[in-house]
Amino acid sequence: MRILGIETSCDETAAAVVLRDAEGRGRILADVVHSQLADHAPFGGVVPEIAARAHVDLLDGLIARALDEAGIGFADLDGVAATAGPGLIGGVIVGLMTAKAIAAVHRLPLLAVNHLEGHALTPRLTDAVAYPYLLLLISGGHSQFVAVEGLGRYRRLGTTVDDALGEAFDKTAKLLGLSYPGGPAVERMAATGDPARFDLPRPLMRRDSLDFSFSGLKTALRLAAEACQPVDDQTVADLCASFQAAVGDVVRFKATLALERFRRDTGEAVPILVAAGGVAANRAVGRALAEAAAAVGGRLVIPPPKLCTDNGAMIAWAGAERLAAGLVDGLEVQARARWPLDGDAAPKLGSGQWGAKA
Repeated sequence: MRILGIETSCDETAAAVVLRDAEGRGRILADVVHSQLADHAPFGGVVPEIAARAHVDLLDGLIARALDEAGIGFADLDGVAATAGPGLIGGVIVGLMTAKAIAAVHRLPLLAVNHLEGHALTPRLTDAVAYPYLLLLISGGHSQFVAVEGLGRYRRLGTTVDDALGEAFDKTAKLLGLSYPGGPAVERMAATGDPARFDLPRPLMRRDSLDFSFSGLKTALRLAAEACQPVDDQTVADLCASFQAAVGDVVRFKATLALERFRRDTGEAVPILVAAGGVAANRAVGRALAEAAAAVGGRLVIPPPKLCTDNGAMIAWAGAERLAAGLVDGLEVQARARWPLDGDAAPKLGSGQWGAKA
C-alpha cells in the first residue's frame, strides 16, 4: 500500500509517500520537508500564528512535490495520513483539514495519526524493529520513556515534570545569547568548553524514578552565568559543556534504569532502546544512550537524523501500520492540541478537555 503522510504539528511543513509491502516492510518513496527556522529565528522560538500561516502557504506545493518525486498521483494512493495532534492547534488543523479534503475528493481512507505514534513507530520503518521495545522520545515538547508493546499499545514509564529536554536546550541557548534553534548551538559551543568547570545539578537521579526534571538545571546554569558577568566566549563554551555533561549523566542514568525495568517486565534478553525526536541527534546524548544500552547488554536504535525530527514519512508509515490493522478514521475526527500516547495513564500536571498535559 502507498500512503501519503502530512505533518504540520509545529514549524516543519512536511509531506511524504511511503510504501508498505505485504510482509510489513517499509520504503520511503518521497520525503519533503520545509523548515521554518528562518521565519522564527528573529523571535527565538516558534510563533504559532506564523507557523500556521506558513503551513497554509506551503502544504499544497509540498504534497504535489512529494507525489511527483514518488512518481505517482492521487489515484495511486491507498490512503492519506495526517498528524491530528498533539501540537500547535492552528498547524494541526491545516494538515488534518487538507488530508480530509484529499480523502473526500479521491475516496481514500483517512488515517488521523498521533504525532508521538509517528515517532514511536519510525524504527519499524527504518530498522524493522519488532515489538516490544523501549522508546525514549526527546524533543522540544516531549521527554518520556514509553514501552511500545504493539500498535496502539503504549505504556508510559516516565516523563518530564517540567521542561522537555529540547526546551531546556533552547532556553539555555537563549539565556547565553546563542542562535535559534538552541540545541545545535549549545552542542557547537560545548565542543570547545570545559565540562568540569561548573558543578551543575543532576536532577532526579534516583533509582525509584524514571521521570525527568530540567527546570532546576536551567536555573542553576542561569545563576552560574550571572556569577561570571560579564561572560566571555570561553565561559559560554564552558557553561554549554557543563550543561551538556549534566544532561548526559541524567540521560545515561535514566536510560540504564529504564532498560533494566523494561527487561525485567518483558523478559527480553536483548532489550532494544529507540531514541527519537530532535534531541536524539545530539552526539553527547547519543553517546550516553549507547553507554546505557551497553551496560545492560541492550541494543540502541537511533533513526537517521532526518527521521528523528518532524517529518511526513513517519506519519505516512504510522498511517500504513494503522490501515493494515483496519484502523481507519471518519471525516468527523478532530484536531487535538494534547493527545497522550497512553491515554489511560494518570497525567503528571493535570488534564483538560483533550487529554493529559504531560
